[in-house]
Amino acid sequence: MKYHLSAIFISLSVIVTALIFSNAFLNRNRSENTINVTGLGKTNFTSDLIVWKGSFTRKQLKLKVAYAQLESDRKAILDYLTSKGIEEDQIVFFAVDINKEYKEIYNSNYKTRTREFTGYRLRQGVQVESGNVDLVEEVSRKVTELINQGIEFYSNAPEYYYTKLAELKIQMIADATQDARIRAEKIAENSGGTLGKVSKASMGVFQIIAQNSNEDYSWGGSFNTTAKNKTATITMRLQYQVD
Repeated sequence: MKYHLSAIFISLSVIVTALIFSNAFLNRNRSENTINVTGLGKTNFTSDLIVWKGSFTRKQLKLKVAYAQLESDRKAILDYLTSKGIEEDQIVFFAVDINKEYKEIYNSNYKTRTREFTGYRLRQGVQVESGNVDLVEEVSRKVTELINQGIEFYSNAPEYYYTKLAELKIQMIADATQDARIRAEKIAENSGGTLGKVSKASMGVFQIIAQNSNEDYSWGGSFNTTAKNKTATITMRLQYQVD
């Protein structure tokens, strides 16, 4: 009886082991009958939103005098920008920063020093955000006219954005997927197989760089804001079954 039970147990073990190895073999072959391809979606576009920032400053021994001068500058800047065609609701003035400034005075031995108060430095920032990209771009180039009015104005380079980026990205994903399928179909055709269903899909990094530039791509994704004309790219990695 014990002999028969042992024989049955051994036979069942052999059958189970054979089934396991057979299933593993089938899965291995199934996973090998795949094609992995990467498709590219690429498009050029022009920014439709510009953000331009600047700041202006005044320094006086008396805070009240410095603030009055800064307020006069603010009004002059607002008048200047609106006279150039920029809408007032597109202009934002930020809070005033106030700093006390000192200079160090050393004695004849340059060992002892004292601090002498030289005045209050007031700085205020201004930002223009507009869909009229060309207009604001032109104004930013002519801002030296404010300096000629006696205003200590500092201008930053404009930043360029695109408000329809979400829609653009969706279309690029579709383009990259189609590009990947064309590649996979060609590979399957050359290998004598038939392209099956997609078994895996993953999206690569979304990149935006300046057009016709040698700007580097980033592993985390590039997002250029310094160029008005840009190039966007995205990749799609797909795995197809081959029949």
